[in-house]
Amino acid sequence: MIDHLNTVIVVLGTISFSMSGSFAAIQKKLDPFGVIIIALITAVGGGTVRDLLLGIPVFWMQDIWYGVLIFITSVFSMIFKSVERNFRVTLFIFDSFGLGLFTIIGVQKGIDQQLHPIICVILGTITGCFGGIFRDILLNRIPLIFRKEIYATACITGGIFFLVFIHFTSLSLPFIQVFTILLIVTIRTLAVKYHWQIPKFYE
Repeated sequence: MIDHLNTVIVVLGTISFSMSGSFAAIQKKLDPFGVIIIALITAVGGGTVRDLLLGIPVFWMQDIWYGVLIFITSVFSMIFKSVERNFRVTLFIFDSFGLGLFTIIGVQKGIDQQLHPIICVILGTITGCFGGIFRDILLNRIPLIFRKEIYATACITGGIFFLVFIHFTSLSLPFIQVFTILLIVTIRTLAVKYHWQIPKFYE
């Protein structure tokens, strides 16, 4: 059951970040090929960096269905464009869920490799954030992680809670996974709604 749930999380995360990348590319008025490329990079960027750091096979190169899923999602996004005009809200929703879903996968990869908890949290943050960083750089935008918004902080908080629940509670793994994903999404949502920002120590 756990393997099946992890598969569902990866699939949902891939769809979420593919949609996020597609909508961001559509905002910039890229052609269909550009939309697909940005969706691909957004969906696999973080996981690729993570797997290269771990020295393990890059996940999407082992299964062609990731590419197929990203392509289908991108095409759907371009069709959806004709009925959805509020790209900013749609982009935020998919980006937030992708962030939560992929952070959990990254933390679990670290746990599987028996790495230090801090490294596990870092891997979760890389998995959740780096696809968005690559997306924003290619679209000539300052990545969200480098702005005042609470972004990587949400991943770090979620990763810490995940590890605490795993090691110090008897809660089931599926419950911990779902709770942590929703926690990350909630932090992102509240941070944007109430303008939470990391304080600056300089002018």
